[in-house]
Amino acid sequence: MTGTSAGRPATDVPLQALLWLFIVSMLAQPLVEPDFGWHLRAGLDLLEHNWHLPAIDPYSHTVPEWPWVNHAWLTDGLLALSFKSLGEGGALSIILIFAVVTGTAFWLAAATVRASLTSKLLALAIVLWVALPFLGARTQMISLLGLAVVIYWWERHRRGVTVPWVLLCVFLVWANLHGGFTAGLFSLGLLLAGTCLGRLMIDRGVRPVFRDEPLLSWTRIGQLALVFCLAAVITLLNPYGWLLHREIFESLSDRFMIETLREWQPVSLESRAGRWYFVYLIVLALGAGLFYRKREPLRWLLLAVFLVFSLRHLRNIPLFLLLSVSLCVEVLEEATQRLARAIRTISGSTRGWRFAALLMLALGLAALGPDHWQSVFRSGLTPAQYFRGTEYPIEAVEWIRAHRDQVGTKLFNGYGIGGFLLWWLPDTKIFIDGRMPAWRVGDRWIFYDYVAVTAWQPPELGVLSKYGVDWAIVETASPLAVALEATRAWESPYRDRKVILYVRRP
Repeated sequence: MTGTSAGRPATDVPLQALLWLFIVSMLAQPLVEPDFGWHLRAGLDLLEHNWHLPAIDPYSHTVPEWPWVNHAWLTDGLLALSFKSLGEGGALSIILIFAVVTGTAFWLAAATVRASLTSKLLALAIVLWVALPFLGARTQMISLLGLAVVIYWWERHRRGVTVPWVLLCVFLVWANLHGGFTAGLFSLGLLLAGTCLGRLMIDRGVRPVFRDEPLLSWTRIGQLALVFCLAAVITLLNPYGWLLHREIFESLSDRFMIETLREWQPVSLESRAGRWYFVYLIVLALGAGLFYRKREPLRWLLLAVFLVFSLRHLRNIPLFLLLSVSLCVEVLEEATQRLARAIRTISGSTRGWRFAALLMLALGLAALGPDHWQSVFRSGLTPAQYFRGTEYPIEAVEWIRAHRDQVGTKLFNGYGIGGFLLWWLPDTKIFIDGRMPAWRVGDRWIFYDYVAVTAWQPPELGVLSKYGVDWAIVETASPLAVALEATRAWESPYRDRKVILYVRRP
């Protein structure tokens, strides 16, 4: 026996400690998510009104009669509760909540397979590094956790460890926390369909295909099918009933939104996220080809379907990364064992490569650096000061608070700062924010009109008159700013390096 326990080298302890630190560093992210502001505002207002949900949109002056369905109403309320209860540390508590939620999701995904702690931590470090552009205070992390719970439950259930009815509680809570519960239902339905197909194949004598995957009996498949149907029905137990499902469907089927918003675009090598993702896919595929020999059609079916989803839309990358964690763990476990045996054969000791791994991990931590933690704590404890170093217009917000009499009543704002303004200017009705890409009432197709006034050349300034806009927060040097500068109908009482305020002349 050597090291700290039987069969485990002493160098595993510092390696695991550094891996934990690296993982925690990536999970803790500053509050820069554009939609966080409106989620927080919705939660704070929910608490102020004794958990009474608004029937129509209370935040915009452009589509105020829209029957808004907040698919994350319970999450918003719980976040606001934490934010209010901790005073000055409220924003920091939000960072910690999302770090725990995200970390738990990926840890559950890794826990579905048997492997050493070092392999699991190494896989998590790799996957989270690739997922870094998508982490932070995003309510989508709630659905990552929900999907991880479903997959973890599935792996244990088909081995007879868990009871099927637990899943009903999962979907009841999930449907009120975030609209991404549809990903869980889809995954469960896909696994159920694959299991039925596998059972048919086995009944027909095609057993070797499912050699390494336990398949349920027809009795248990029928029981699971009933649970699946009840889980789908139980998601109707939310404040909006079936309207929640309709809103999700309409949002996911809006072609203009999908073709315009960046998060709905296909993966591209032009972005850092796309490049790292493609590298991960290539390395994972090579590793699976070299070190993975199990026959698990259900796992490959789930991975293949979500791989297609992720390549079509950037926002689906975290879902595939979550599902691929277990495969990454097993590939790393086998690869490191073979590497250790080879090095031990050549040099008689594996201490050298373990210290090399420690050195590389230390360099990775240095790449994040103390500036990262400084950003995290500044955004959590003094968010107003933190936002001065970002592109969010906190300076303009402070000027507006002090000069309310110099601005109008119907604002135009950029899509990316709508949620931020709802957080920092709660008494101001906004033009658009992240809730509204699919909203249409009569001739008011708000997202299309927004694109017309910001992306067309020249900008369609008639949109501002259409909505009665009498003041605007416009990004400095943007096409819209150039267009407004060229007309005498607008004047500018304030400008800085980030934005220019325009007020319509009487």
